[in-house]
Parts: sequence; structure tokens; C-alpha cells
Amino acid sequence: MILLTQNETPIIGWIARLLGLIMNGIFNVLDFIGIPNIGLAIILFTIVVNLLMLPLTIRQQKFSKLSAKMNPELQAINAKYKNKKDNESMMAQQQEIQALYAKYGVSPSGSCLQLLIQMPILFALYRVIQSMPAYVTKIGDSFRVLANKINLVDGADFLRNSGISTIQSVVNTYGKSMDNGNLINGIVDVLNKLSSTDLAQVASHYNLSQLTYNGHLILSNSNARGLIDIYNNFLGLNMGDSPMYLIRNAGNWGVVIGAILIPVLSAVTQWVNVKLMPQADTGNKDDAASSMASSMKMMNMIMPLFSAWLCFSFPAGLGLYWVAGSVVRSIQQVVINKHFDRMDFEEIIQKNSSKSTKKLEKMKKQQEMINAYANMNTKSIQKRANAYQNPAQDTEDKPLQSLEPDQPVKTNVKSGSITEKANLVKQYNEQNNRK
Repeated sequence: MILLTQNETPIIGWIARLLGLIMNGIFNVLDFIGIPNIGLAIILFTIVVNLLMLPLTIRQQKFSKLSAKMNPELQAINAKYKNKKDNESMMAQQQEIQALYAKYGVSPSGSCLQLLIQMPILFALYRVIQSMPAYVTKIGDSFRVLANKINLVDGADFLRNSGISTIQSVVNTYGKSMDNGNLINGIVDVLNKLSSTDLAQVASHYNLSQLTYNGHLILSNSNARGLIDIYNNFLGLNMGDSPMYLIRNAGNWGVVIGAILIPVLSAVTQWVNVKLMPQADTGNKDDAASSMASSMKMMNMIMPLFSAWLCFSFPAGLGLYWVAGSVVRSIQQVVINKHFDRMDFEEIIQKNSSKSTKKLEKMKKQQEMINAYANMNTKSIQKRANAYQNPAQDTEDKPLQSLEPDQPVKTNVKSGSITEKANLVKQYNEQNNRK
């Protein structure tokens, strides 16, 4: 359902639910110790998730290291068969490339597989960060108190006027006949996306300022801070507002500086993270490899700037997640680089080469056995053919003598039956035709 706040997409939705449980647990711990804050929860959540993905990160970078060492030999093979397009040469090239991959213990699809594993995790991470009320119980319950009050007045009309096209289309189609739970979830979705000013206007229109959750005000008023403001406020910035909104509506320079720092830090930390990543060898590359390297270098420069631009229009909480993620990955990268510096990759390559040699020998023996068995079957078939064509010839394969045409065929038919007589006539005709 479009109006459900939790993602229902297969795989991504399942991972989002699992990550949502982690986020909910972190927020509950922070609430228990008296600092229920979305910004701090996002930072801790980022640290936990990146630690869980650390084994996959190490494996991927180990693959990249081995691929970089393998690359000169791979280029030499490609250069060797560059102008040879016949089938024999192409098959020989593929065999040499496969043997090379086996020697270094890597596979052509290795990096793609690891990226495919990481992609749904990244999408699910963004989903959890963008839809905190859907996955964090206390935040969601606070918004539902507001949504229930709005729904009592004109829930469907509120959604129609929300400015979110997907919600409008569903409400316009089903109207008041929609399930009440979906209406509540849709209202929560809208409230979570509103800026502070818009939320204050909605609160005034629907008289929400006095509503409480567990004895605490949900929305701030002139006398006290509400729970949503307490949850969202991180170092003076509202995590639900975009940096652009904060800059335009800031009441002091501190908020402006903080709002500008989020996109700037997002770009800088991502650039540092890219620089710490293992860099591929730029020497002795063919045209295709050089073009790919240039494209990757350009992307590494553009992506930090692109993320900074996105941060200005996305909620500050998402920008904080990008900053925290880049910082955590940079620290991890320093540790991984030191770990790789202590590793003897030549020894790893030698072990992989030894394993591949044994594997190839085993495969060769199996192939020889298959070929020998195939030759035996071919020889047997040929002998059968010779026996039929030359029935008087004495063959070495004695069991085949029973298949000679002149010899009566043994059957299980009853003696004197019509079937037996028909077989005798058939045999007589065949012998006369050969003569």
C-alpha cells in the first residue's frame, strides 16, 4: 500500500525492517538514559551498521587489491590475442584468463556480486532515515496522536491537500472508504515531511498544541518544548528541516552556520573517504582501461559535490547520516589500510595458485576419465555396427555374437502362438533379402 509508512518492497523492505529494529533499539536506549535525540541516534546507527558491513567491505577491498596485482598479466593476455578473432584463439584466450583468475583467487563477477549485496542495504538505510516514525516506536506514536486528531476532523481532505501526488491519487480514488489505519499512516507520512513552519500552521488549524503522549506535550508552545522538537533538535538544528529551509528561516547566525556546515562536511568527508580508498595502478593501461580510470576519477570528484547539492534540499537528518557515514568509513579505511599493509599478498597469490593448480589437475583427470569412457562406448557401438554389416566375420567382442542377424532372436512369446509364427516369417524374409 502506498500509504503505509513502512516500506513493503521485497528485499529492500525486509532489510529496512531489520535496520529499523536496530534504530528503534538505539533510540530506546537513548530515551532510557534521558537523551532521546534523532541526530545522536543517526550517528550511533551509522556506526553500528558500518561495523556490521565491515567484513563485506574488507572482502571487497581485498578483491580490489588482488585485481590490481593481476591487471598487468590480464592486459598481457589481451594484448597477445588482440588481433586474433578465430575460434581457436578466442577459446585459448578464455582458458588463459580463467587460469589467471584462479591463480589470484578472484572472479570476473566478484566485485559486482558484492555491490549487488550492498545496494539493497543502502536503499534500506535511506528508507529508515527518511521515515523515522515508521520504524521508531516512540516517534511514530507521538505523530499518531496528532494524526488521530486530524483524522477525526477531515483526514481524507488533509491528505488531498498535502501536496504529495501519490497520496492524493489514492485518496481521490478511494476517499472515505479507505481503511482508517491507512489514513492514519498517510497523515503520519505527511506530518513527518512538513517543515517546522508548516507543522505549526497545521497544529494551529487542528488545535493540536495541547495534545500529549505519555504525559508530555507533543508540539512546542510558548510555555514548553514538545517531544517532536526535543527528538529533532541536534546542536540547535532541526533534523526534519532542510539546510536551505534553516538558512532562509534562521533566527540567528549559529543556525545558518550549522545549516551550511552539513552539506560542506558531506562533500569534504566523502572526498577524504575516496582519497583513503586503495587507488588502482595508472600505468601500462590499454585505451579501454585508461578511459575507465578517467571516468572513475571524474565520478570521484563529482559525487561529493552532488551530495552537497542534495543535502541543501533534503532533511538535515539525512545529511547528518551522510557525514557520519563518511567519517566512519574513513576511520575504517585507515584501519583496513594498515591491516592490508601487514598482509603478504604474494603469499596469498602463491596459495591461490597452488590451489588452482590442484583443481586444474583434478579437472584434467576427470576429463580424461570421461573421454576414456566415451571412447569405450564408441568402440562398442562400432563393433555392433560391424557385426550387423559382416555377420560371418569373427569379432573379438563375443557377447555381440548373439546380436547377429542369422541367429534366431530369443523371445518370451508362447510356443506355437501367432506372435512366434510372425517372428519366424520376419526372420525368413530378412535372410532371403540379404542373400
